[in-house]
Amino acid sequence: ALSLDLSEVVAREPLPAAKAKPTDTRVAFHPPCSLQHGQQVHGQVEAILERSGRQLVAFPEAHLCCGSAGTYSILQKTMAEKLRDRKLENIQPGEPDVIATANIGCLLHLQSGTATPVKHWVELLVQ
Repeated sequence: ALSLDLSEVVAREPLPAAKAKPTDTRVAFHPPCSLQHGQQVHGQVEAILERSGRQLVAFPEAHLCCGSAGTYSILQKTMAEKLRDRKLENIQPGEPDVIATANIGCLLHLQSGTATPVKHWVELLVQ
């Protein structure tokens, strides 16, 4: 109750007019487990990205883990890669320009399996 996710803080603020213009950037947002389950934050980042003019690309099983899960991708490498590959297989048909997430572990893990750029969602707000 005493802390907020960055998305909860940013959601309260107006976006600068230049950053709220529609773009052609197609974004697939992967909501990390830490955001969904640990922090119980749902849809907040997606709403901010839409407010910033990004086009969100929906994909099946968006709510499932990408396989990073802290040390899981190191200690359970084979299973983690299967989860990553499944996540990316679900994302790619939407042909996103970028995959965004809110967790650096997910970012690095997903980037290791795709040529599509993977960025933290805040990076998209400053572009």
